[in-house]
Amino acid sequence: MENIAVIVILVSLGYFFGRMAENKHYQSIREREQAFLSLPTTSTKKPMGNIDHISHVQLVHGNVVISVDYFKRFLATLRNIFGGPIQAYETLLDRARREAVLRLKESCPDANQIINLRLETSSISKGDSERIGSVEVLAYGTAIYHQDSNAQAPIL
Repeated sequence: MENIAVIVILVSLGYFFGRMAENKHYQSIREREQAFLSLPTTSTKKPMGNIDHISHVQLVHGNVVISVDYFKRFLATLRNIFGGPIQAYETLLDRARREAVLRLKESCPDANQIINLRLETSSISKGDSERIGSVEVLAYGTAIYHQDSNAQAPIL
């Protein structure tokens, strides 16, 4: 009976603190996304608009590793038993992808646009079912800088 009580307490703590951390992270993501609305990002390989005034291009990247909390692990285990989509992991991947793209944009705030955006996702675990796994997302693309008529082109 004590084992069940410990499991219930741990799952409850995981739910409340995990939910609080997730909401805080989502709030941070929304605020930072608003700050970068003016930096267009596309997965196409060709620059948008006039390409005559490009001063230079640069490979940029952003990556993040987010751990799976105990509550999400518990829900995923239950879902594996009964089948169906694992919504607990879907929010984890959503946060990781959005955070990686934001970190990419933060690495080149003076760029005029980012083209050829790509996302790579991988799972980080040692295969031990007792350990909490993590997800890594790498976002990379090409930052395009237009030549400003008032500024000198950077030296690369």
